[in-house]
Amino acid sequence: MYVKKVAVIGAGTMGADIAYTLALTNIPVVLRDVDDSALKRAQEHIQGLFAQRVAKGRLTAPDADQRFARIVFSGDPAALQDVSVAIEAVPEKMALKQKVFQELDRLLPPLAILATNTSALSVTEMARVTSRPERVAGMHFFYPAHMMKLVEIIAGSDTEPDVLKTLSRLSEEIRKIPVVVKECPGFVVNRVLTASMAEVMRFKAEYGYSAQEIDDVIVRHQIAPLGPFTLADALGLDIAWDVAQTLQAAYGDRFDPGPELPQLVAEGHLGVKTGQGFYTHNRS
Repeated sequence: MYVKKVAVIGAGTMGADIAYTLALTNIPVVLRDVDDSALKRAQEHIQGLFAQRVAKGRLTAPDADQRFARIVFSGDPAALQDVSVAIEAVPEKMALKQKVFQELDRLLPPLAILATNTSALSVTEMARVTSRPERVAGMHFFYPAHMMKLVEIIAGSDTEPDVLKTLSRLSEEIRKIPVVVKECPGFVVNRVLTASMAEVMRFKAEYGYSAQEIDDVIVRHQIAPLGPFTLADALGLDIAWDVAQTLQAAYGDRFDPGPELPQLVAEGHLGVKTGQGFYTHNRS
């Protein structure tokens, strides 16, 4: 299937990074959100990413402007009418994702592919609220999406092989490495990552070390490029908590992150996006 245009639904951090990655390779993109302020923040974020490439000599200013112009920032459903692939990147709530998929099913051409960027939820459960479950799959990017190479391509119970091939080719076109995986809660990477993050968070609560001390040791010994608490703050603690709950329900208490993560979320401290999480962040 030829991909003429891609829509990204949800203009948060992941959605903006995915839209930038697509536009960088000259693929026309519609970045849709119902929140005008989210679209404005996404536009500023993407402009900043292009400006960084220009400053490093990786793009000329005219090239950056031309590629940025590939993105349409819109809250208008009519902007989706000629889209080949839609990538949903809204928060990790099944009811919300199903609502988005029902709307996309109504708006998009019959052969358009509906993809979800979910970290852990069932692709099949989302697909079956649409009239085209065979055209639904997972396309899971990793944070930060404009830098991380891996993309998990996830087949639901009804997904056609051609859909997986199209999403894999699209991933390669935007210079990513697609890996087709089976559907299960957390898929492959987050099943491993969330278990390790939960263990580290329980260790922090049990032994009283600070987030900074733990992150410093992990980075210094090159166990990971980012410490788990830095990563959680960047991802959003609400998302980390949603994923942890999904995987704990599926696999048991080894995915229990301990008391601090749910407490921070309950207090509205969600990491970088609110200015406070495991760390304090400057939001200016």
